[in-house]
Amino acid sequence: MKRFAVIGLGNFGFHAAKALYEDGNEVVAIDTDKNRVQAIDPHCTEAIVLDSTDKEALKSLGLEHMDGVIVSTGTNISTSILICLYLQEIGVKKILAKALDEDHAKILRKVGATEIIHPERDMAVRISRGLSRPNVLDFIPLAEEFDLIQVGPPREFIGKSLKDLNLRAKYNVHIIAIKELVPENFILVPPAGFIIKDSDILIMLGKTEDIRKIKALK
Repeated sequence: MKRFAVIGLGNFGFHAAKALYEDGNEVVAIDTDKNRVQAIDPHCTEAIVLDSTDKEALKSLGLEHMDGVIVSTGTNISTSILICLYLQEIGVKKILAKALDEDHAKILRKVGATEIIHPERDMAVRISRGLSRPNVLDFIPLAEEFDLIQVGPPREFIGKSLKDLNLRAKYNVHIIAIKELVPENFILVPPAGFIIKDSDILIMLGKTEDIRKIKALK
């Protein structure tokens, strides 16, 4: 189980926190607006009313121990910049910040954001590419309880072959492809003798609950 914090509970922040929580993670949701905090309360581990531009208050939450912190503070550019700066100073290793434009994104990176989120742009690109370059996966009618995901290998998978792991029998999941990062390569339907490395990305198909068990091995 991983631990995340979401700062700013507007439309994007609310749904990000809810999705992370529904995926079996611990989620701390933070906003200055009491109504927003009350709304997210049933969909997270802990909901907190707090001004995240107060460095001491932010420090008290132990966010440096989180697997990631999402900063989604709406149209107030200076607020998101200040929060990212404080998170970096506190020692948060993974800071994902929502940017309004490219200039905002540049500043966020300079003050500590490790990943920039452009929700509208990214969704527009995804929809456009789906229209112009349709992927066969888009047309597979997956049932609600199934997921097609990419995930880093748990420690106990590293150095073992797909045959040795026998994931289909043990977890009822299928490795349909592997992305090798070193050197860069993509293997569709990898052979049983493929040895998994820590730099590999596994593209896995299976029931949500079975995939969750593999994620928990980390």
